[in-house]
Amino acid sequence: MSSPSPAPSATPARPRRPAWAGRNYTLLTGAAVVTNLGSHGALIAAAFAVLEAGGSGGDVGLVAAARTLPLVLFLLIGGALADRLPRHRVMVAANALNCLSQAAFALLVLTGEPRLWQMMLLTALCGTGTAFFNPAAEGMLLSTVSGEHANRAFALFRMAMNGAGIGGAALGGALIAAVGPGWVLAVDAAAFAIAGALRAFLDVGHIADRAPGGGLLADLREGWVEFRTRPWLWSIVLQFSVVVAVVGAAEAVYGPLVARDRLGGPAPWGLALALFGAGTIAGAVLMMLWKPRRLLLVGTLCVFPLALPSAGLALPLPVWGLCAVMFASGAAIEVFGVNWMTTMHQEIPEGKFSRVSAYDWFGSVSMLPLATAFAGPAESAFGRTPALWGCAGLVVLVTALVLLVPDVRRMRRRRPHARSPVVPAPASPLPTGPSPAGT
Repeated sequence: MSSPSPAPSATPARPRRPAWAGRNYTLLTGAAVVTNLGSHGALIAAAFAVLEAGGSGGDVGLVAAARTLPLVLFLLIGGALADRLPRHRVMVAANALNCLSQAAFALLVLTGEPRLWQMMLLTALCGTGTAFFNPAAEGMLLSTVSGEHANRAFALFRMAMNGAGIGGAALGGALIAAVGPGWVLAVDAAAFAIAGALRAFLDVGHIADRAPGGGLLADLREGWVEFRTRPWLWSIVLQFSVVVAVVGAAEAVYGPLVARDRLGGPAPWGLALALFGAGTIAGAVLMMLWKPRRLLLVGTLCVFPLALPSAGLALPLPVWGLCAVMFASGAAIEVFGVNWMTTMHQEIPEGKFSRVSAYDWFGSVSMLPLATAFAGPAESAFGRTPALWGCAGLVVLVTALVLLVPDVRRMRRRRPHARSPVVPAPASPLPTGPSPAGT
């Protein structure tokens, strides 16, 4: 007689993802992975496209400034629109503009000798798309998770996004060396197209309709009140207006130049940027396990290591040493980033997420165009090494100053019920088929 068939296991199958990682969260994460794979390589490609066209370090800075200037001009409008219109539509439209501008840039590089003004114009269009995308994307992400799971959700999102940056930077540097920067820009255009298709599936049904307001200017004023009445918020944004400027100038202008002159070309610089991405993954893993009680104090202390890459380029360190400091700074800034997003989620009302995020982005990038534009002249006036040491010193100085703000030292993590909960997106499966600086 045959033995009876074993009884089926009563143990339910494990879900493929956590219960809190609903449809919107999954789509946002997947789209951010795609765009970061393309954009990290494209940033390196743009710099080397300028250099291969005969441009100088100053020209590299002008192209970088052209990308960031629209952020300053359009971020606040983008934030107000994202709190007024369906956020996913703003994100998809911005991705379409990014796709078209990067495709035109790629075609220009592949088919001829691009002129400086042409490269500046196309990167400015890409920056315009980013200005409208970033506040909408951050507001969408903040509204997608509940307070109880916010720390882990933000850490996992950033880990996936920055993990894609590792591959994007390393692959981008290798592809530039092998086939030139034009093809890397073309890959970035395709990535924006795919990400835009993913974001078209986002569901905004869980977000309450906005009550009729007094127009765009009234929305901007309301966001400004939220911003200026919170000392922890505006003080850290002021800090990052300097930190982002000097770090951006060091990485966008001086980094490629040091790589060309001292490290052996774009591939080692791409590797160093990839190690920065690896550090952010390590920091995100840490933040999935650790919930520091003093959110902003811990986060701000972790900004100090951002001085290390500029110092490493100033010495300059060998490739392995530069990779080590890039890894350390990546891990540290990720601790800040998760704590910052958790604080924003905890303290800012949902209906004002995008506007407050826009003021955050606006302040943080406001000095970046000037810093990148003047990086070349600063190198001519003072020398590359003193300019890099100046970048490192400014990071240390402004970070030390922001620790003097009492709200930064005292901000504590609240229990999840201490604020109005955000309704999580439904945990429905992904549809069959097809995110900021980004950033």
